[in-house]
Amino acid sequence: MKFVSIIIGSKSDYEVMKNCSDTLEKFGVPYELIISSAHRSPKRTKIYIKEAEAKGAQVFIAAAGMAAHLAGALAASTIKPILGVPMESGSLNGEDALLSTVMMPAGMPVGTVAIGKAGAVNAAYLAIQIMALQDDELKVKLQEDRVSKAKKVELDSSTVEVLL
Repeated sequence: MKFVSIIIGSKSDYEVMKNCSDTLEKFGVPYELIISSAHRSPKRTKIYIKEAEAKGAQVFIAAAGMAAHLAGALAASTIKPILGVPMESGSLNGEDALLSTVMMPAGMPVGTVAIGKAGAVNAAYLAIQIMALQDDELKVKLQEDRVSKAKKVELDSSTVEVLL
């Protein structure tokens, strides 16, 4: 079965990353979510990546805060797409996590999204878009979602518009 793997660096990341799993559920995309750390449990992380690939993981989403670089550890262990979600934490409010996630060496890409909740949702959407390349039903769901978002903007605008 094809699915998205979400790996969070610590339990404190769960509330934010629930937005990611909720978005995947909204589109009917199967996922797994585990806690594993690139630094505190590196062996567990490497073993899980291989097991997830064998079970059908198509995209990995990694969320970590501070300068912890879970996404980079994943990129070193698989050729599947990696999406990194920097978590807001520490004295730099996630900017350190953003920089450590985005500054990968050439040839070891990590698609990096915004810090926190918006990033969690966008990581899910990117994973869905990647999977929709091989799934026409998912592609239709994404197109319908875009239409729905556009209609909502028009509806919201009609309640506040002041035109001459």
